[in-house]
Amino acid sequence: MSLSLLLFPLLGAVAGILAGLLGIGGGLVLVTALVWLLPLYGVPGGAAVHAALATSLASVVLTGLSSAWSHSRRGSVLWPTVAWMVPGVLLGGWLGTLFAVRVDGQWLKFGVIAYCGVAGLQMLLSRSPPAGGASVTPRGAGISTAGVGIGAVSSLVGIGGGSMTVPLLVWRGVQPVRAVGTSSACGVFIGLASAAGYAAHAPAGVMPAHSLGYVYLPAAIGIALTSMLCAPLGTRIAHAISGPALKRVFAVFLFLVGASLLLA
Repeated sequence: MSLSLLLFPLLGAVAGILAGLLGIGGGLVLVTALVWLLPLYGVPGGAAVHAALATSLASVVLTGLSSAWSHSRRGSVLWPTVAWMVPGVLLGGWLGTLFAVRVDGQWLKFGVIAYCGVAGLQMLLSRSPPAGGASVTPRGAGISTAGVGIGAVSSLVGIGGGSMTVPLLVWRGVQPVRAVGTSSACGVFIGLASAAGYAAHAPAGVMPAHSLGYVYLPAAIGIALTSMLCAPLGTRIAHAISGPALKRVFAVFLFLVGASLLLA
């Protein structure tokens, strides 16, 4: 098997493990790696950032389905909250791509770099919420409105929105494990709307063969298949490592990911 057939599944395995470790970060790693890799597969340099975002979001759909199914079987998805958030994240994801395709790739890259820094700081400074206690089920227009913002930002930085959805739900009183499960279900719809937007709004003739708009299908499929398999491994590793230590290590990793994009 050639190296070209192994790169994307290998990247998916790494992203799946990282996503399983903390529930966030996998998409940011994917975007950064794809900005470097996709030009090797015929993606023009000017389209590399858009294609990286679109491809990462497309892979989120299958990965999120796997995660959401696993959480749902354990009763960790608050489906009423998902139902209220879905209209917002669908609208936000679609609108975000309308903006993104009109913005130069360099500006989008700086947005991803900034988000890496914010996510890293959040991990360094946040405190773990107390375990236990009855969980509420947030509903209403406020949750839908928040979904618009989460979907839009996620489409601009190529993630499933967990780093925004989980803190929001925990702040509203949701148990952390249910916040992660609910976020994974919402991430499926963020990925669907955003990937569809990048596919529909890409200029004709920009991307190489085997692409759907800005989505480079060989990468999206290769990444999704292995990330689905490896995310549970990341979850098991997380249970064996000190939470605060894991957060510090991953925060530094996110800073390095953002710094590497400066060189891309």
